[in-house]
Amino acid sequence: MSQPPPKVLSFAASDPSGGAGIQADILTLASIGCHPLSVITAVTIQDTVGIENIMALDSEWITDQARIVLEDMPVDAFKIGLLGSVETVVAIAEIIADYPDIPVVLDPVLASGRGDPLANEQIITAIRDLLIPQTTIITPNSLEARRLILENEDELEIIDLKQSADRLLQIGCEYALITGTHENTGKVINTLYDTNGVIRSDEWQRLPGSYHGSGCTLSSAIAASLAHGLPIAESVYEAQDYTWHALKSGFRPGMGQYLPDRFFWASDENDLEEKKS
Repeated sequence: MSQPPPKVLSFAASDPSGGAGIQADILTLASIGCHPLSVITAVTIQDTVGIENIMALDSEWITDQARIVLEDMPVDAFKIGLLGSVETVVAIAEIIADYPDIPVVLDPVLASGRGDPLANEQIITAIRDLLIPQTTIITPNSLEARRLILENEDELEIIDLKQSADRLLQIGCEYALITGTHENTGKVINTLYDTNGVIRSDEWQRLPGSYHGSGCTLSSAIAASLAHGLPIAESVYEAQDYTWHALKSGFRPGMGQYLPDRFFWASDENDLEEKKS
């Protein structure tokens, strides 16, 4: 029998469009050679345009989904995405507390690409108090990074990203990767911080169009790289490179945003040109 691939347990909502959420995590993890384990946190009504509604699952169902899998097999990394309720945050915090040696990648999904709110103040406070202190690396975009540390939304535009990273690290995570897609810069600049400052800053060509599930793809790719045993800085670079190529090869299946092609490496150049045409 062959050696089993690394296993990553993802906590995320279901996205029927296949662009984000647990579907994005599964595709990404499988593409990078991991075995994806999935715990559904919520069910959404959404397409490539935006989210119409969300129903959080009962926290006992979330706990039972995770516990039965964790009692059956060892896990190499956790990835946390959309949560849906304070009770869900509490349940996941209790679960990962029992596995302190497993790296945790937290993608704080606070809004959809269209701007649909996905986390209220109570959920944000619970994330801040219960999950961030247990997180190995948090991967907010610049808007999410500011939102996580501020109680007054009117201040979102005046907070420096270095200040945001410092505050997130003070709350308790080991590393913060703040992505710059929403910043007014020529290239997308993603910066990885720890308590000593900047570990690495990477610049990426801005791609045309708007993408659904890019944050899920990046955070899952980091989790996959950590599960394979790569150190944090290398994991972050490899995940960015994978995500950028997935976006570059993206396709528009509906009337809304483009979706990343998480299996871009399986397509030849002719296939890619046909998808873009």
